[in-house]
Amino acid sequence: MPLFITYASYSHSGTKGLVDKPSDRSAVIKGLVEKGGGKFIALYMTTGSNDIVLITEVPDGSDAVALGMAVAATGSISKIETVRAWTPSEFKGIAEKAAKVAGAYTPPGK
Repeated sequence: MPLFITYASYSHSGTKGLVDKPSDRSAVIKGLVEKGGGKFIALYMTTGSNDIVLITEVPDGSDAVALGMAVAATGSISKIETVRAWTPSEFKGIAEKAAKVAGAYTPPGK
């Protein structure tokens, strides 16, 4: 299954919920990922521009987006971004494909 990294930040109501009732959200998030057909890899709470970094494996990108939408619909997060991650060897294969087709593209204005 493809690997995805999700970055998210709590909304005001999400932060208030954590302050009102401090808890480890790992089990809840793991349950959501598994219900969506995925595998929970890791969850980190971070500082800076994101509050959460979640690493999962899910069948495809639409599954990753659906999980994010389900959480976003609760209003507990203010932003979410999910990106696909590739291993270095997987990305080498992508670069090889790009090399094969690179000459077929003409930039605008050329």
